Amino acid sequence: MAETHKSSKRVLVGKVVSDANDKTIVVTVDTVVKHPLYKKYISRRKKFMAHDPANECKIGDKVQIIESRPLSRRKRWQLVQVLEKAV
Repeated sequence: MAETHKSSKRVLVGKVVSDANDKTIVVTVDTVVKHPLYKKYISRRKKFMAHDPANECKIGDKVQIIESRPLSRRKRWQLVQVLEKAV
C-alpha cells in the first residue's frame, strides 16, 4: 500500500480459489489460533469475496486484500496487490 497514514482498515493475505465472476475473486485466508483451554493451535480458514476491477487475478495467486465499503451483498473487500502469480 502506498498510503503514508495509518489506516484502521484490515489487510489480509490469502489465496485466490475462484475467479469465475466478473470483477470478483474469492480469496481464502488461513489463520492459526490457540485454543483457550487446551493451548493447542488450530487452523481456521475463511473465504472473502473481493473486488478485482481489472480481472487480473487467476486461481492460485497469492493476493493482499483490504476492507472497504459494501460493494454488493457479500463483497466488502478490495484487491490491493498480487503478491505471487500462480505457476
